[in-house]
Amino acid sequence: MNEKVQSTLKSSETEDWLDYHFVRPLSYYCAVGFAKLGVHPNMVTIMSMIIGAASTYFYAHGCYYYEGMEGLVYNLIAIFLLIWADIYDCTDGQLARMTGKKSQMGRILDGAAGFVWFVPIYLGLVYRFYNYHEIEFSWLDIDNTMDNTYIATGVVFVLALISGFLGMGGQQRLADYYIQIHLFFLKGEKGSELDNSAQQQKLYDETPWKGNLIWKYFLKSYVGYTKKQEKATPEFQKLMGKLKDKYGSVDKIPAEVREEIHRNSLAIMKWNGLLTFNFRSGMFFIFCLLDIPVANFLFEIIGMSLLTYYINHRHEAFCKKIAQNL
Repeated sequence: MNEKVQSTLKSSETEDWLDYHFVRPLSYYCAVGFAKLGVHPNMVTIMSMIIGAASTYFYAHGCYYYEGMEGLVYNLIAIFLLIWADIYDCTDGQLARMTGKKSQMGRILDGAAGFVWFVPIYLGLVYRFYNYHEIEFSWLDIDNTMDNTYIATGVVFVLALISGFLGMGGQQRLADYYIQIHLFFLKGEKGSELDNSAQQQKLYDETPWKGNLIWKYFLKSYVGYTKKQEKATPEFQKLMGKLKDKYGSVDKIPAEVREEIHRNSLAIMKWNGLLTFNFRSGMFFIFCLLDIPVANFLFEIIGMSLLTYYINHRHEAFCKKIAQNL
């Protein structure tokens, strides 16, 4: 990766292999083009949301087993659109760092992009299951009647809700938090976006309603977002409390303490990367192409939840140990 691309990254340590070698360089050239056109990073985020959500129509079609080559083409278009949306989702941050147009709104919009993609996509997959479920019914030896179809579709809808909001939503929220924690101890406060709920609540309370209706809504959502991050990481919160009480600012934390936190955090980053787009979406693409997208919901709920628990347990364990030694 050349120096120009490197300069638009938060840190190479928080990028997975595919992002670092392929997605980020491609996003950089997209950012260069948008910069020349004077496009704001937030507009790129919105374009990412639209493109990602638009893939729903194509994901709602069965793949080769049910619709032959036409279905395969539909699913390949869906995959292309979601990859395109992800490239733009990476582009917005690189464009913001390139042009200096970083903003709190951009931070909130970027965190919301995945939800804007996957809420309609997951609903589209429920509709897809309603139309195409012979594979699953044959595996479970269920008669393909309308009553069974209604019941099974209801079950799949519940799985989609759990997978999307409790599974993917919570997992990516925690993954983003660990990235910001890592950057905080690597680069300091200016090099990360490690927000806290008290800070965001204060900003929300001080922002007048008049002329800020949409912004207030975003801020309120972000307060809840940060509170959930903090609730999932009690040992880290205790560690941060001790560090602030003992040293004040991050700049005054002894180098050996920062290095210990960084070393332990770095060992987790490779696992944390699996919670973000590439690995998760790769599995999603496979399930869709195999015409069993409902299996993706089970993978999110079981497999990805176990991985999240492992990452969270390791991170909390080293935070607790360091806090005890302070």
